[in-house]
Amino acid sequence: MCISMSVLQTFQSNLGFCIGFLLIVLVLFGLAYLLEKISQKQNPDNEPLSPTRRIAMIGMFSAVAFILMLFEVPMPFAPSFYKLDLSELPILIGAFAFGPSAGVMMEFIKILLKLLFKGTSTAFVGELANFAVGCSLILPASVIYSFRKTKKQALLSMIVGTLVLTVFGTSFNAFYLLPAFAKLYGMPLEALIGMGEAIFPSISGSIFRFVVYCVAPLNFIKGTVNSVITLLVYKKLSPILKSSHASAAKKSSSVNG
Repeated sequence: MCISMSVLQTFQSNLGFCIGFLLIVLVLFGLAYLLEKISQKQNPDNEPLSPTRRIAMIGMFSAVAFILMLFEVPMPFAPSFYKLDLSELPILIGAFAFGPSAGVMMEFIKILLKLLFKGTSTAFVGELANFAVGCSLILPASVIYSFRKTKKQALLSMIVGTLVLTVFGTSFNAFYLLPAFAKLYGMPLEALIGMGEAIFPSISGSIFRFVVYCVAPLNFIKGTVNSVITLLVYKKLSPILKSSHASAAKKSSSVNG
């Protein structure tokens, strides 16, 4: 309850930022939903989804993502506040199975669970970062895969998703996140850059060299690890999900018949 009150108070004191955050969620969800509908029109033979099971699976994958979010691994080439986690793994699998809009929804539910159980120490800036950077992998990968569900298309989708994650995540850090965190914690931006400079002296106070040396490799590794594991396990999980879809479709057709 204390955490809930703390989050509520932070929400009220940062109302404008939170409204902007929610608008970003709605825009990305709307884009994902639109692209999903377009892909469904081009692939009318795709198995129908059971709405009840879809909702249940979205909740389950979101919960697993939240749990994985708690286990962070520091990287030797980046300052201690940059860490690797695998929270995008269940979301990527879920987005492949249930569509891009489900992927965006799972990212958002993961953030809500984090706020509920851990609160926020960054006035929602860190949560926005996690959501936006996660969607930069999930959205392009799941959209590309939704148009043609083959092994080659899955590989292509993950390559594109990883590249988008790397470019967007790196740029987002340089132009927004690092300045926002410096302002939030009342410290000069140079102090944050100095943490990276302690690892790579050639950064020489440049924020762009900082993100290239420290942030880009982290995002690339994150995208690659999540993609490789998804490629290895998705086909094994897919028959279980599809069998449920098929059984729901058979029940529906028998009732209609």
